[in-house]
Amino acid sequence: MLDWANINTVLLDMDGTILDLHFDNYFWQQHLPKRYAQSQGISVSAAQDFLAQKYRDVEGTISWYCLDYWAEQINMPITDIKREVDHLIRLRDDAHDFMQALRQSGRRVILVTNAHPGSLSLKVEKTALDKYFDRLISCHQYGVSKESQSLWQQLQQDVGFDKQHTLFVDDSIPILDAAKTFGIGHLLAVANPDSKQASRQIDDYPFITDYRVLLDDILQSHA
Repeated sequence: MLDWANINTVLLDMDGTILDLHFDNYFWQQHLPKRYAQSQGISVSAAQDFLAQKYRDVEGTISWYCLDYWAEQINMPITDIKREVDHLIRLRDDAHDFMQALRQSGRRVILVTNAHPGSLSLKVEKTALDKYFDRLISCHQYGVSKESQSLWQQLQQDVGFDKQHTLFVDDSIPILDAAKTFGIGHLLAVANPDSKQASRQIDDYPFITDYRVLLDDILQSHA
């Protein structure tokens, strides 16, 4: 599936790729609408409709992922509300073995997430995921999201990776498309980012539903 002999840098998304996306889906689609409905004295369904439109307005931009933006938009303490359900934050079941294999293989492993620094900090606090990575990068430091070519240009300048020897893994097809446009040589999609939802059909990229099928290939070919 992947030419591990020609991969020495691995760029990994966080939510849905290393962490179970169930927390984020539950928070944005159910918990926050419920709390917003309470604050406004409206029905949960009305709150869901209102927030869904707000989400669509900025989808794919850095604002979509910005906790400060949403706190301002709906006048609610988003980070505090996230903590109300932070028991749902967890690694994917297959993530630990995958990350350990990458580390053992000598490859450089970097987290590249659109998540706000506040979200990243909370998830590190709950999962200690930082122990698996050489570096953690929130795209907010570049001012653009992974959907933007500017992000990839700034990231390459900052990190110094060779496109042709880099693997990028994400659960978002539009983001994988952006990485492909930039010229990242090796791409892998995650078909089952949310443990509570069925796997998706993916046609345009190699994909996995369980990283453990990759372990032997990773370890047999050191960077």
